[in-house]
Amino acid sequence: MPGGRLTKQERQQIALGLADSQPYAEIARGLDRPTSTVTREVMRNGGPTAYRADLAHRATERRTRRRRPASPRPAAPPQAHGRDAAAVADYEETLTTVLMGSGLPRMTARVLTCLFVSDTGSLTASELARHLQVSPASVSKAISFLESQSLVRRERADGRRDRYVVDNELFYQATIAGARANTALAETARQGVRVLGPHTPAAARLENIARFMDFVGESIARAAEQAREILHAQAAPPSDNAAPPSDETAPGPDRQ
Repeated sequence: MPGGRLTKQERQQIALGLADSQPYAEIARGLDRPTSTVTREVMRNGGPTAYRADLAHRATERRTRRRRPASPRPAAPPQAHGRDAAAVADYEETLTTVLMGSGLPRMTARVLTCLFVSDTGSLTASELARHLQVSPASVSKAISFLESQSLVRRERADGRRDRYVVDNELFYQATIAGARANTALAETARQGVRVLGPHTPAAARLENIARFMDFVGESIARAAEQAREILHAQAAPPSDNAAPPSDETAPGPDRQ
């Protein structure tokens, strides 16, 4: 498998694959590269709809020229459950890049990735800073943003330190918050209809926006409720007062 940076020709192949609506995995197979390499390349350079090979190549060259020689990183600690440390690090970078593509700043995406891939689903600020090799202030800023979006929850640990938690309930809360934001946008658009006059082109546009956001918000809220019920459903424990067997099958003395 070839290593090193992508060549200009490889980037052109990526652009052609995207134009043909090929999945990242298929493009990667054609290049004999890991899928994560293609995913990061595309998400760093505009996403699948805006990726341009020449622009991506020039941007990479600029980043390479600006980059200072990096100090050697300490060896990665042993991974739990026999995981491959290099594969875990590569996956973390891929997930971070995809989260950045959804609109998160890089440090915020890195913090959220750390929480996602931790087995406990919770870490302290010092654990996050140590894993990411960044300052506690950088972690604090990222956490503040994630809390504002209902993507992490703060819990007190040992009576002194805070732990930051991700779980299914937080995703539900964040999704519901997004649905409420859609509802607020719909209501604001309808205020514009009243201000601009119901029979004007601008008012018609705002009414269409309101109807669209109403539909999207209601659909998201309904789907979130259904997902929550399914994910939280627990199998009913067996009753201690099980019904006795019927006469036909019940054990007992021999019948005459």
